[in-house]
Amino acid sequence: MLTARDIMSREVITVTEESTVKELARILSSHQISGVPVLNDNGRLVGVVTESDLIFQTKKVHIPTVITILDSVFYLENPDKIGEEMQKMAGIKVKDILTSSPVTVTEETPLDEIATIMAEKNVHTLPVVNKETLVGVIGKKDIIRTLID
Repeated sequence: MLTARDIMSREVITVTEESTVKELARILSSHQISGVPVLNDNGRLVGVVTESDLIFQTKKVHIPTVITILDSVFYLENPDKIGEEMQKMAGIKVKDILTSSPVTVTEETPLDEIATIMAEKNVHTLPVVNKETLVGVIGKKDIIRTLID
């Protein structure tokens, strides 16, 4: 059975938390990839940022649904979530829009487990780590490529 080691891209394109959203868009577009791992100043994996995170920035602002009863206002949605969405929409640096604590796999993770993770968790960019070191990345195209080999 194929493992992450067999299908991962070893030449990993990454960004830092301080990279701008504009730089990220250029990188994703020029390399024709859908996401990249995010590293901190010490080279540690801190998150993943994808095309979906960029697209999120251009969505319409959602006005929270509220009801009033006896001069009291009740949010029908979590106000903290609304604040997080607004921050993400206004973000100018990668650290503002990334998904922190990313799902990762090891080099020994079997292909069927990788596919299951990607499908069930709706993950399209999957960092491959050896202990705490980033050694590769698996994208949707890497999985699809296994179908034609």
